[in-house]
Amino acid sequence: MDINADELKERIAKNESLHIIDVREEWEYEEQNIGAMLIPLASLPQKLQEIEAWKSQEIIVHCRSGARSSQAQKYLQSQGFQHVRNLTGGIIKFLEKV
Repeated sequence: MDINADELKERIAKNESLHIIDVREEWEYEEQNIGAMLIPLASLPQKLQEIEAWKSQEIIVHCRSGARSSQAQKYLQSQGFQHVRNLTGGIIKFLEKV
């Protein structure tokens, strides 16, 4: 199940404790980010240990437009992560609504 920009903004505004992973490249993250943990898509297999504790918790993945995070979502699900949500429209949609 995906998450849209409005829902994510609402949850951030309520100060919910969220596990958000940005799967863009470091240079993209440096240009603009929403404070998520940076794990570029290509590095995800090597970084699974860092997020292992989140396996049964909700994880929100995002990228620029939603394509890479959709791949990350599928990969994490294949590795046993149960509640992975993709931010539809990515950071583009999220920042549009600021």
